[in-house]
Amino acid sequence: MRLALCFAFFGLLSTAATAASDAARGEYLVRGPGGCGNCHTPLGPEGPVAGMELVGRLVEQNAQFTAIAPNITPGARIAGWSDAELARAIREGLRPDGSLIGPPMPFAMYRGLSDDDLASIVMFLRTLPPVDHDPGRSDYMIALPPAYGPPVQSVSAPTPGVTVEYGAYLAGPVTYCMECHTPFGPQGPMLDTDLGRGGYEFFGPWGVSVATNITSHADGIGKYSDEDLTAMITQGKRPGGAPLLPPMPYDHLAQLTGDDLAAIILYLRSLPPLANR
Repeated sequence: MRLALCFAFFGLLSTAATAASDAARGEYLVRGPGGCGNCHTPLGPEGPVAGMELVGRLVEQNAQFTAIAPNITPGARIAGWSDAELARAIREGLRPDGSLIGPPMPFAMYRGLSDDDLASIVMFLRTLPPVDHDPGRSDYMIALPPAYGPPVQSVSAPTPGVTVEYGAYLAGPVTYCMECHTPFGPQGPMLDTDLGRGGYEFFGPWGVSVATNITSHADGIGKYSDEDLTAMITQGKRPGGAPLLPPMPYDHLAQLTGDDLAAIILYLRSLPPLANR
């Protein structure tokens, strides 16, 4: 029964996505603005460990959970998953056995990934060299919900271009900026009331970093030029050169095309102004 449902799901996905999906687009998304390696690739003193791309690592350990990003190369646990099962795990957080993938995977955003882009990501992941590496399993001391929402049927992305609409798609489902830069409540990111307000704390080897306000308010990006924002997004540098802290995936965001970056900035300028809490 599960296999039949997977075939039906991927039949819908592949029919809509075939013409616009390809591994090159998937590579751009995974290695570029999607920043998958920011969590799934082990880090050494000099940055990502050579030859270990996307083999998994410890992402975050706190009082609520120990999150370990799994190995997503073809030689790992996903090797036996169908394309439909892998696509569902990425977009909805549900493994083939029905168990839920926990935070910090940004499923509030990923549920909006288009069929085309999702299929392209799966295509690219299948092209990676298989690496036999087990980073371990996540452990959650908090109760996870049965699902992050109802099954996703089909999603179309806005027409690519330097528009607010396409910028919203890139800043949301693709780069998940809006999840990290929105404060969390008991039910997850407060997207309906505090979109982009900032304030979420990230704990890591660098100490504690706090997601900044990225709304159009003066407390947010209202005081910055487009050139300032470009340097902050793609280089992690404030005006004057002071570095921003991780976990912002600057090396991935540096690969944004000029139009995609311009669309994101245009969208951020459109966000209603919200003062810092």
